[in-house]
Amino acid sequence: MIYIYTDGACMRNPGPGGWAALVLSGDEYQVCSGSAADTTNNRMEQTAVIQGLQATPRSSHVTVFTDSQYVIGTMTKGWKRRVNSDLWDVLEALCNLRTVTWEWVRGHTGEPGNEFVDAQAKWEAGVRLTRPHISEYFSGIEEGMSNKKEREPENPYRGLAHIDPQGRANMVDVGVKPETEREAMATGKVLVNPSVIDLIRDGTLEKGDVLATARLAGIMGAKQASSLIPLCHPIPLNHVGVEFRLDADEGVIEICATAKAMARTGVEMEALTAVLTAALTIYDMIKSKDRASRIDGVRLLRKRGGQSGDVVFE
Repeated sequence: MIYIYTDGACMRNPGPGGWAALVLSGDEYQVCSGSAADTTNNRMEQTAVIQGLQATPRSSHVTVFTDSQYVIGTMTKGWKRRVNSDLWDVLEALCNLRTVTWEWVRGHTGEPGNEFVDAQAKWEAGVRLTRPHISEYFSGIEEGMSNKKEREPENPYRGLAHIDPQGRANMVDVGVKPETEREAMATGKVLVNPSVIDLIRDGTLEKGDVLATARLAGIMGAKQASSLIPLCHPIPLNHVGVEFRLDADEGVIEICATAKAMARTGVEMEALTAVLTAALTIYDMIKSKDRASRIDGVRLLRKRGGQSGDVVFE
């Protein structure tokens, strides 16, 4: 019988995360762990189980201990798999090749296996500052058992998807991810003299229709995001929308951009680039009338699809 203790953790949910699995087999043990730059606690819980099972032979008898009711309920009680279907499919395939027994353990009750993987996952996520040692949780384990796999050297860049362990810029390989429907919405504003709002509404600026030009610039900018931003993946966009709201009392031109695609990675950069390109176009077209205008508050409002699911920042 092989025993696996698993746990996941996130600094924020969603946000930087970590996972850990402790595999105990006879007189051997193996520690598996890793991190992700942008993930959820549930995905880290699933990943820990997947990685733990992948460390066991096919046709083996395995008992998985986890404090995740999300994992236990889904695997033993038939809870609906509304999100993270890519991971559930992998987990199901691994279980079909093994005899797996599931055991729920209450977290933070002093169970050594659970306490160790909890600490290891938190270290990977950046929540815990020091790396735990298994001997702190299992007295004499390193003398009485052999470590089946040497631990990876400490990586100071863990959790940063675009930087490799040597600190070099790295384009993330998204080839193994499934294509899903992605959407992102971003916003920003141009702060202007209130009199400029009237000129834009009246269409009396010398350079022409400001909002029509800025809308076109925003759409074009979104399509060029990968050319402007190093390591940004080129994405075939299905839709880019750019809308404006004018407030003459406050002297604000608010911009809202939405990008959609069926892709393996998100479209946040495209939505943000659309906002910035539209804002720069407005700035350029009104600068002869207002040299003190400025761009402010550019940020992501929400994203949908991919590993993180639906995320709403505002």
